[in-house]
Amino acid sequence: MSSLDNLIGLFSPGWKAERLKSRMMIRAYEAVLPTRTHKAKRENRSANQLTQFGGRSLREQARWLDCNHDLVIGLLDKLEERIVGAKGIIVEPQPLLKSGGLATTLATDIRTRWAEWSVSPDVTGQFTRPVLERLMARTWLRDGEVFAQLVSGTGTGLSPVAGIPFWLEALEPDFVPMDRSDPANKLCQGVYLNNWGRPTKYMVFKNLPAEGMKLGDTKDIGADSMLHLKFMRRLHQIRGNSLLAGVLMRLSALKEYEDAELTAARIAAALGMFIKKGDGQSYPEDGAGGERELNIEPGMLFDDLRPGEDIGMIKSDRPNPNLETFRNGQLRAVAAGSRGSFSSIARNYDGTYSAQRQELVESTEGYFILQDAFIAAVTRPMYRAWLSMAIASGQITVPAGVDKESLYSAVFSGPVMPWIDPVKEANAWRILLRGGAATESEWVRARGANPDDVKRRRKAEVDENRKQGLVFDTDPANDKGATSGQEEKPGNEPPESQRKK
Repeated sequence: MSSLDNLIGLFSPGWKAERLKSRMMIRAYEAVLPTRTHKAKRENRSANQLTQFGGRSLREQARWLDCNHDLVIGLLDKLEERIVGAKGIIVEPQPLLKSGGLATTLATDIRTRWAEWSVSPDVTGQFTRPVLERLMARTWLRDGEVFAQLVSGTGTGLSPVAGIPFWLEALEPDFVPMDRSDPANKLCQGVYLNNWGRPTKYMVFKNLPAEGMKLGDTKDIGADSMLHLKFMRRLHQIRGNSLLAGVLMRLSALKEYEDAELTAARIAAALGMFIKKGDGQSYPEDGAGGERELNIEPGMLFDDLRPGEDIGMIKSDRPNPNLETFRNGQLRAVAAGSRGSFSSIARNYDGTYSAQRQELVESTEGYFILQDAFIAAVTRPMYRAWLSMAIASGQITVPAGVDKESLYSAVFSGPVMPWIDPVKEANAWRILLRGGAATESEWVRARGANPDDVKRRRKAEVDENRKQGLVFDTDPANDKGATSGQEEKPGNEPPESQRKK
């Protein structure tokens, strides 16, 4: 207790008590007290204030690295592959009958129309749905957010895709101005909010500023017609920040360091030898010796040394033998701050099966979290809006007996954890199936395929083999002898080439 506390206590005992209480709370945590080695840095700004001050800079730095840094390009490529994948997010419609069973005919019709529409879903007509989803995922991770307008009905220059007047207009975050705020109209960073903080509409530029936008040339799009996928780490955050925000400095410094090492190695590779001069008295004063040219060749013998001269080689410690070790350490830190895996970022796959699988299991959970966020903000609302328009346009007819509440039900799945050892993975799935802990559909989805498509193609294949009299060990039914309804009669035996041994 200091003399100041005693003085305060004479005039305000309550104030003194609060000061002493606060001092005791601070002393309870060592990290609260700044020391010579602990600066105790603090952040008391809101998430929106941080985004307002640094969101644009983070976005532009991440874009520059995505254009110029091979490690960042590879990191974002790998995240694209693990979140969306080559085939995009797979959608399996699951409408139910009132009896509780799956409305198979309706599900097949929806899946067929969805596949046809996915060939050209965006307003530009340039991308398939998987390509568009990968571009949106990359924009989301690199820039921190991505927008997409749901366009339906009639529009100038737009033709219905598969007979369904529905399109997607993907927008980079630059289209929604971050510097437009008006508290009186509940406008914050280009987004209109209600009293609960829920977006009601978005202010959107009609053209990018770099493409001749006029001042004030904006339009408002309702929140029910806009998809907004943002990357955030705090509540009440309206706009998103780049996934690379925490590792930008490390990535930039690593690129500069590698560039410097590469320059040093190139200089070292160009260094040759030197001639150490002898005593000055050995050279004539009139310079009669003249200049000499050395043609260096493999295995050469140089016998033109003058008195007192000697040949020496310029030694260099480049390339740096510790570069790879240091670089791998930095990449492990980058992986920790970007939900990636070190092996995928560094393309370093050394290690045992157990070590590789452990890393794969841990990193896959991070991919699933990002995948779930993408499905929730983009694929699911896009599918439901598309299905509503497909039904309204008459391209899909809902038969009687279908439970209307389950009409929009679907299973959404993306890339799953890849197999390291297919034999061990397949045996593990077989044990789960026989034990009743998994389903065949889960096994098929684990391979990134659609269960209905696999079963349909498999049945057609097996039926065709039996029709042609072909017997392969890929059909388990062949391991059980003759099928039911087929009796082996004397004189009606299969050809010798088809008999089992």
